[in-house]
Amino acid sequence: MLSLNDPISAIKGIGPKQRALFAKLNIFSVGDLLYHFPNGYQNRRNVKTLDSVSHMEKATIIGTVCGEAKEIRTRKRMKLLKVPIKDSGGIGFITFFNSPFLKKVFRKNETYYFYGNINIVGSEIQLNHPEYCNTKHDSLENFCSIRPQYGLTKGLTQKKIISNIDQIVLENPLILQEYLPSSILESNSMCDIGYAIRNIHFPSSPRALKVAKYRLVFEELFFMQLGLIMIKKKFIKSNNGITFEVEPEFNDLVEALPFKLTNAQQKTLNDIISDMQQPKEMNRLIQGDVGSGKTIIALLSMYLAFLNGYQSTLMAPTEILAEQHFKSFKSMLEPLGVNVGILSRSVKNKEEVINQIKDGKLDMVVGTHALIQDKIQFHKLGLVVTDEQHRFGVRQRSFLKQKGSNPDVLVMSATPIPRTLSLILYGDLDISIIDELPPGRKHIKTHHITSKKVYKLYDFIKEELNKGRQAYIVCPLVEESEKIDAESAVDLYNDLSETTFKSWNLALIHGKMKADEKDNIMKRFEAKEIDLLISTSVIEVGINVPNATIMTIVNAERFGLAQLHQLRGRVGRGQYQSYCFLISEGKNNVTKERMKTMESTNNGFVIAEKDLELRGPGDFFGTKQHGLPELKIADIFKHKEILKKAQKEAFRILEIYKLLDSEEKKRLKYKVRQLFGDVFKDFTI
Repeated sequence: MLSLNDPISAIKGIGPKQRALFAKLNIFSVGDLLYHFPNGYQNRRNVKTLDSVSHMEKATIIGTVCGEAKEIRTRKRMKLLKVPIKDSGGIGFITFFNSPFLKKVFRKNETYYFYGNINIVGSEIQLNHPEYCNTKHDSLENFCSIRPQYGLTKGLTQKKIISNIDQIVLENPLILQEYLPSSILESNSMCDIGYAIRNIHFPSSPRALKVAKYRLVFEELFFMQLGLIMIKKKFIKSNNGITFEVEPEFNDLVEALPFKLTNAQQKTLNDIISDMQQPKEMNRLIQGDVGSGKTIIALLSMYLAFLNGYQSTLMAPTEILAEQHFKSFKSMLEPLGVNVGILSRSVKNKEEVINQIKDGKLDMVVGTHALIQDKIQFHKLGLVVTDEQHRFGVRQRSFLKQKGSNPDVLVMSATPIPRTLSLILYGDLDISIIDELPPGRKHIKTHHITSKKVYKLYDFIKEELNKGRQAYIVCPLVEESEKIDAESAVDLYNDLSETTFKSWNLALIHGKMKADEKDNIMKRFEAKEIDLLISTSVIEVGINVPNATIMTIVNAERFGLAQLHQLRGRVGRGQYQSYCFLISEGKNNVTKERMKTMESTNNGFVIAEKDLELRGPGDFFGTKQHGLPELKIADIFKHKEILKKAQKEAFRILEIYKLLDSEEKKRLKYKVRQLFGDVFKDFTI
């Protein structure tokens, strides 16, 4: 009897070659294969006669071969095989390109099941490249079932995966553990796990598929929510946090700022102060658009911790961003007696900084992932801040928090998502939103152009460079690709540095470079030693060069709306009028709509909503990069109503947790620890 933990090779027919192919799909065990859910289905139940079909319809035809197969050479020098078939409704043809071997497969006067796209050319009915089976070898009921379609890799076929999954679902079904409490199954009228798994792979009907999918989507979202709520409850279940006092010096700094906080900034700061004054641990997310002023709020929060005798730390995703924060914090806070330090991979006096952190000689430490190393010990850590939250996950936040004794946590993100979803996704965090820009920030003028106008654009860039400004040009690729028709940064740099912009200082930066090289180039750009920077999306976050006024994005259709908005946010950070040019030849309606959206608004929240509408659920908000469990079947946006129900049930289960039987408690703990890993290694409900 197979078990979920058995290696994939335990399944009959899977040898070393197949095992290597399955590994490419991250399938290593029987359980991995069982939870490799279909990404689509063929519903072959639409059985039609040739006289009742419509153009572009998918249908099953039961047809008899009524003549000889003929090979026809097309204008594009391809060989088209046409096989005449007939049924009670008339005559049609099945067609295959470049498949001469099929000529011997279809025998005259024999009957076959065909499933595929109907193509009506004039008065001729064709089925192009249909699935087929001789009626002698299969029943109509079996051929016309709902067939799963799986994600593949080269060398693995649908037939192979279906056969392997058939073994563990239908032939020798596994006994599956039920992890959802019985009260949830009953109150939501959900099927058991065995029925769900069987019908997600081999649905007995469209209704059975719907029931199975709902159950599996709900389960994934329920355990994700349960884990997030448990993390949050861990922070607030007891009054073991730090109680901070608002000293007069704090208000003095707020008053002395060279600008007035916006209403949204002030409200967010009030939320944070209120949290920090409570004996419970703060765990708050600041969500704000590019340039909305999140960093000054972080600085003020860290200063409040300093005034109460505590250390604070800010973790940024890149060395460049960490260094920018360090410089601004140092210039503003050192005159007030605050010792600010920086810790990253390239810091030369690393050991000295580590010792100063441990001894309490540094009051504030700005850094990168280097901060979560085991050897980093704080003397008295009171506040943890992470910047650009979408680059860090729940685990990393947890590791940094463990450097202190119940410190408050502040998280910042410049990735706008709809508020209702953020409340659910960031289930372990309270949320403050900064939804207005500081006064004086100029609107970035955005224009969509085609490559025909690129030389006019280059002339405009030269005018800006002559004024002493700087510019970016971003490409989707590092190097030229045979598979993708798009501009590469390397080729564009080589071209422009030798022709159009040979009189200016150009530089190239991309993700394949070593970190030291990238940091050096960005420092030179910041120091105005480089006029024009050719880049990939590596500069998407954490770049603050106020003198840069032009962002040009080549093949803009290859970037998501949210990413285009982030890239645009690299300019418009100073006193000068800034511009963003989107070069795209894309003529489909979605591309046009996306370019129009970028031209019409600078509001990241509006753009996020439009991105969701145009791109669909997909990977708009990848769970992996947020440190959440990987979702195999649920989609955070597409299934947001189920997500709300799952969250409600997660809260209810935790309220009645003590009333559950020991076996249900054990299963809940096991599943949450399995999904969230190290976050729960020392944690019980």
